Amino acid sequence: MKAPAPHRRTAFAPFRHRDFRMLWSATLVSNFGGLVQAVGAAWLMTQLTDSATLIALVQASNTLPIMLLAIASGALADIFDRKTLLLAALAFMATASAGLALAAWQGWLSPWLLLALTFLIGAGQALYNPPWQASMGDLVPREDLPAAVTMNSVGFNLMRSVGPAAGGLIVAAFGAAAAFMVNAVSYLPLLATLLRWRPQMAPRTTSPEAFLPAMGAGLRYVALSPNLMRVILRGALFGFAAISVLSLLPLVAKSHPEGGSMLFGGLLGCFGLGAIIGAILNPRIRARHDNENVVRLAFGGFAAAVVVLGLADSVWVQGLAMLPAGASWVMALSLFNVTVQLSTPRWVVARALAMYQTATFGGMAAGSWAWGAMAGAHGLPVALVSAGAVLALGAVVGVWFKAPEFGTLDLDPVNRFREPALRLDLRGRSGPIMVMVDYRIAQQDVPEFLRLMKLRRNIRRRDGARNWALLRDLEHPESWSESYHIATWDEYVRHNLRRTKSDAEVTVELRALHRGEGDPVVHRMIERHTIGSQDDVPLVGKIEVP
Repeated sequence: MKAPAPHRRTAFAPFRHRDFRMLWSATLVSNFGGLVQAVGAAWLMTQLTDSATLIALVQASNTLPIMLLAIASGALADIFDRKTLLLAALAFMATASAGLALAAWQGWLSPWLLLALTFLIGAGQALYNPPWQASMGDLVPREDLPAAVTMNSVGFNLMRSVGPAAGGLIVAAFGAAAAFMVNAVSYLPLLATLLRWRPQMAPRTTSPEAFLPAMGAGLRYVALSPNLMRVILRGALFGFAAISVLSLLPLVAKSHPEGGSMLFGGLLGCFGLGAIIGAILNPRIRARHDNENVVRLAFGGFAAAVVVLGLADSVWVQGLAMLPAGASWVMALSLFNVTVQLSTPRWVVARALAMYQTATFGGMAAGSWAWGAMAGAHGLPVALVSAGAVLALGAVVGVWFKAPEFGTLDLDPVNRFREPALRLDLRGRSGPIMVMVDYRIAQQDVPEFLRLMKLRRNIRRRDGARNWALLRDLEHPESWSESYHIATWDEYVRHNLRRTKSDAEVTVELRALHRGEGDPVVHRMIERHTIGSQDDVPLVGKIEVP
């Protein structure tokens, strides 16, 4: 059984915050347009080609850009103003959607041009997702974050329950071009709402990180965070197998004599309705079960649904199977999203979310191609039943890669660091900086000291330190020195500002073991491999250190 959470909030708590309420409402309209466009693109492809692979690749053209661009977008979202990035991404998607509508209206579309234009829309979504997901922490307080993520899923799936059906009607009545134009227009309310949004951002105390080092810092943080790596692995596996339903659903609809765009939209609507049911049940399920049991339930529920979808001949049975598929989809992906957000400090949250999305949507892109190819070679039932087997395997994987609990660490910044008064005149780019911290440790405390230093090493490396080492004096065994390098002085300042309250607990325990007078002594040094006449002179006038 799951331990009681420290904060128990209602599912509708985020709506008390005006900005969240306004942006959520505008996002509903945008989601509606996106789902109408998805139905139009998927169904139009069935009219342009009989290739199962090309039909499945319509879904991949939306997810592949997220795999390719999300990490870059996450770095940008942690460096620059998120509102500006959101506006730019929306404007790009609106332009690409209008271009798709024009091409369809003029009859210019071929299968590959359709894939290319939907890829561009997916690229805009890839740029939009990390700053939008990371902005949840700016729109609501931390205790409302799980509910905010869930309500985002509810909003999307609320539109999924009506958008595909509406898309099927629009395509049947007016053609795919009309569906694409509906999507282009649907971005306008969200653009207007974002323009009115005035986020309260904490003042920046350091210069922005450079783009490539920021990407490296995000990759390093996630790679050194076992909890995040487990979430990313399970997300990729779930995305790879579960996308089989969405990518092959046009073929399921087309396999029926009465199949058409309206049947396709109706099946998608059942999926969306199931997702809404899953979102409503989610808080109760999470309250009674730990995260791993919720993940296993989602994998198992989706596995059963996809097998029924593949083996059943009745449209009604297939529609019913879409209900648990939708519920399992929202349970798994919302839990993964919340776990990443609550397991990551704010300075790197967009990059962590981007890497989670890269893995999950990368799995979806690969799965769209793989299941489409299998359906083309061996038939639709074989592909869907095989996807169900992979989902069942995903439930078993939890024995070795258990989903972590969230909310157990205090990731708020400590905010205790103050730049020391330096006797050399440094610029932000000066470096490399070497730091040494001296401890005096009694022999009986050495095992505990080494245990804490193992934790300290991981914290230091995760936050940007290089060449970490622990040294012991041969002549004075009670004397220990921790050393590490930081590329520049600016990076050293960032390294210290990244420290969280959870990390600070290790520092407090190390200080308790220190037997010297006062706190452990910290030496901050700049490396010099050659010494010139003007290098490293104590600051009397103003001396530049390059």
